[in-house]
Formats: sequence, structure tokens, C-alpha cells
Amino acid sequence: MAIQANQIVSIEYEVKDGEDIVDSNIDGTPLVFMFGKGQIIIGLENGISEMSIGEKAEILVKAVDAYGEYNAEAKQEVSKDQFAGIDLEVGMSLYGQGEDGSTVQVIVQEIGDENIIIDFNHPLAGKDLSFNVSINNIREASSEEAMTGIPAENQQHDESCGSGCGH
Repeated sequence: MAIQANQIVSIEYEVKDGEDIVDSNIDGTPLVFMFGKGQIIIGLENGISEMSIGEKAEILVKAVDAYGEYNAEAKQEVSKDQFAGIDLEVGMSLYGQGEDGSTVQVIVQEIGDENIIIDFNHPLAGKDLSFNVSINNIREASSEEAMTGIPAENQQHDESCGSGCGH
């Protein structure tokens, strides 16, 4: 039976770029997300859509359905002064805040005497990825999960509020 939009899905996965493992949660905490909300890359979501609990599969996700094609224009030259106190290295990831307040990851591409060139492409942009994935669980979302889009497993719990929190 196909996984339905707004169901809560729990998976274990290993993702490779060619022969290199770039991420894995096997023997760790499963990835839990609400299906159909864009919380995982679209190619993986499409690839697991017909799977059931306990099923395993190898899914090839093309770059366009993963982190997008590499955009050679997504680079910026920035004054080195903006990174005072940081020991910059080519290839290192830096995190900042985008214009909309979201977190932005950039890669240091070149280091000059006065300026550096940063690359806004995701490190896996332009790469086809191979996922080995297994479905741990599929369940209906609670009314709160459906409203917030956040699975209970991913919600932050405030342990300091005592008995007045409604727990």
C-alpha cells in the first residue's frame, strides 16, 4: 500500500555518491518525517512512496531530484575581513543567515589576499545519489502533528516546565 501524504514515516538509510558513503543513520536514530511535506529530498520521497514497513530498497536519485544541478553562478566574492578570527581553509563549510532568516551553508572555494570566494551550492549539488533505505514504520499523524507538520519524535520537549505543561 502506498504511503499517503501527511503520514509519519521512519526510515534508516545510507547514501552514497559513487562509492563514497556521504551520510548514514544505520544503527543510529531513524529519520522521522511527515510524508508529502518536502521534509526530505523529492527523489527519495518519490522512491519510497510505494514501500511498506520492513521493506528495503536501493533508490537512485538523480541530481535534479536531490540537491539540484550545480549552478556555476552561485558564487560570491567576499572581503576576508568578514571572517576575522576564522582559520579559513579551501573546502571548509561555513554557516550564515540568509536574507529570509534561514541558515545558509557555503563552501570556501578560493582564498585570496583580501577576498575569498564562497560557493552557495549544496556540497552534493550536481551529484546523483544512491540510497539504501529501509522503512521502519509508517503511521497516521496525530492532529497536532498534522497541524504543525512536525512528528512527535522530532519535537523539542521542555523538561523545565514542571507539571504545568500538560504532559
